[in-house]
Amino acid sequence: MKYKDGKPNPHSDKGPRIVPLTIIVLVLCGFSFYLGGIFGSERNRVEVNDVKKAVSAPKEAVVAPLQIKSIAFPECSSDYQDYTPCTDPRRWKKYGVYRLAFMERHCPPVFEKKECLIPPPDGYKPPIKWPKSRDECWYSNVPYDWINKQKSNQNWLRKQGKKFLFPGGGTMFPQGVSTYVDLMQDLIPEMKDGTIRTAIDTGCGVSIVLVLHLSNSVASWGGDLLDRGILTISLAPRDNHEAQVQFALERGIPAILGIISTQRLPFPSNSFDMAHCSRCLIPWTEYGGVYLLEIHRILRPGGFWVLSGPPVNYERRWRGWNTTVEEQRMDYEKLQELLTSMCFKLYNKKDDIAVWQKSSDNTCYNKLTYSEPYPPKCDDSLEPDSAWYTPLRPCVVVPRPQLKKSVLESMPKWPERLHAAPERISDVHGGSASAFKHDDSKWKVRIKHYKKLLPAIGTDKIRNVMDMNTVYGGFAAAAVDDPLWVMNVVSSYAANTLAVVFDRGLIGTYHDWCEAFSTYPRTYDLLHLDGLYTAESHRCDMKYVLLEMDRILRPNGYVIIRESSYFVDAVAAIAKGMRWGCHKEETEYGVEKEKLLICQKKLWYSSQSSS
Repeated sequence: MKYKDGKPNPHSDKGPRIVPLTIIVLVLCGFSFYLGGIFGSERNRVEVNDVKKAVSAPKEAVVAPLQIKSIAFPECSSDYQDYTPCTDPRRWKKYGVYRLAFMERHCPPVFEKKECLIPPPDGYKPPIKWPKSRDECWYSNVPYDWINKQKSNQNWLRKQGKKFLFPGGGTMFPQGVSTYVDLMQDLIPEMKDGTIRTAIDTGCGVSIVLVLHLSNSVASWGGDLLDRGILTISLAPRDNHEAQVQFALERGIPAILGIISTQRLPFPSNSFDMAHCSRCLIPWTEYGGVYLLEIHRILRPGGFWVLSGPPVNYERRWRGWNTTVEEQRMDYEKLQELLTSMCFKLYNKKDDIAVWQKSSDNTCYNKLTYSEPYPPKCDDSLEPDSAWYTPLRPCVVVPRPQLKKSVLESMPKWPERLHAAPERISDVHGGSASAFKHDDSKWKVRIKHYKKLLPAIGTDKIRNVMDMNTVYGGFAAAAVDDPLWVMNVVSSYAANTLAVVFDRGLIGTYHDWCEAFSTYPRTYDLLHLDGLYTAESHRCDMKYVLLEMDRILRPNGYVIIRESSYFVDAVAAIAKGMRWGCHKEETEYGVEKEKLLICQKKLWYSSQSSS
């Protein structure tokens, strides 16, 4: 957010020296009133004593930094160790059960926000390092006995000693997830040559039954794809028992809390190269097909949708699904008819896996009208990239025909696409290929500087990273060769650059930092922000943003805060009250108006802990 400086004083007039006295008096009075307005507004701008008030960061270096007294935050009670404010099971009874809408985001009002520090579980240990963490994690960090007892027969998780082990099995891949993905690659050769780079595992949905079955693929499928150069977001809802997203992130695999219910997923249209669902039992053909229509919206033209489990292969599998072969046949035919009506075609099929491909051209969509087919084509007024608290609509979002280079087969293959200026850069205000290249070069210099200040970057100490207010994903692109992955977050109030992030083969999500992020506590090793307080302080209380950062940051995790000099000392004062150790550093060019604050969260245990 840019702030306007006071207007410059008018230049003195070099006109005739003899001016009527009346005019001189009027000019002086007006000029005095004008200056009074400027100085009065500047005074109000600088006098900020409470962090709860909105603050502005003038560009002038002469303005004194924002001063905030250090605050000592208390510990939350131990029953908040897995607190997810906007998906809190304790608040579910307040919301409707229709399509499991209570599992969607419902953030607490300001007066209910917690002003305390979330404690780790008893016996919490620093997570096992990547890549070993993909196959095991400490039981004490995610102490869920229920899931071990309920899922032990499916070979995807088992408890052994002080650890959870992840053999990679599941209902749909009893021979292991690698064998399952091998079969998938045989059906989709584009998974092998860099054509497919981004994927989403929609292992969740809106059936009470599926909540007991959706753990088959979350994390294991995405984890296996990482070795194949495919970056996957695993999506699952907050649940009282299974905590799949927490397991995924504990293992170092990208995941986010979410559910396909009544709201759009927080991603732009035409973003993912592939979407996957394994035995998730989502009722795809119900409610006007809205769930499959949402998959269609976020899937890139030419992208693939993979379904394994019911009703695929119903001829052989129907006996294990508590139904009749005729019912399963009808379900499959209805699904095929719905997919065809939204311009998917069956691409390949073998055994329990079926693959459909979204149309790459608009010939099919041109045949749709606004009223005759089912489902209809969306009205042009429905913004395809609007995805923050946007209701699902039972209509087809038609890709823009002019975006020919955003079709999957027309995009550069990975890794070339990472540094190629995406076609959708022109949709961003002020965006251009030259601006993209400049941003790319800038972040290469910045990451090099960051590594000097924080040598842990690039080592096994940092795996899960979040760039809290990215533009084009420059941080993630510059660190792509390091053993980490980056969740790129674009503010729901900022310019929509998230489509550009996806087009270059990175992953991310929309978010409003006035609210809690959709993840569990202790799930990120490094948080990076660049001018977030300058941009959002007029809307968001800095204290609550920092408390949220503390919630999602792992003990011993790091924070890089790149901010105007106006805010840095105030942030450091609040961070001290959260038991962070911070030190201020110069930027790579030593600019006086901008500073870096490097912090580390200390590992501490609750005073209620028995350990």
